[in-house]
Amino acid sequence: MRIEKDKVDIQLEIPGAVIRQRMNFGDAGDFGTMSGEYFTLSQGVDTTPLFMGLEGDRCQCPHWGFVLRGQITTTDANGMTETVRENDLFYWPPGHNVKVDADAEIIMFSPQREHTHVISHMIGKLKG
Repeated sequence: MRIEKDKVDIQLEIPGAVIRQRMNFGDAGDFGTMSGEYFTLSQGVDTTPLFMGLEGDRCQCPHWGFVLRGQITTTDANGMTETVRENDLFYWPPGHNVKVDADAEIIMFSPQREHTHVISHMIGKLKG
């Protein structure tokens, strides 16, 4: 399956962030249906306020991805941080928050049901 970036549906677009998500990107066995995602994020974006109200006030969806450009730091429930940079592969387990250290573009693959829940929650927070 080949999909151009601009053909991936925009789920959320706010100053500093564009979240694109292609539903039904594939089946990953026990993880179920996966979505393919392309995020464009500006330096300073911090998910902490958007994840308030989710379990542990963190994203509870695992993600597998690749950093095209930029730098992002995740923080888990224990306060442990990890930074990913351009050309890094990454895995973010459930229970994380994200802060963008330098303008970034990432590609992620996530369990669709779980990540759609998180994206919908963020949209709801932005609508108030």
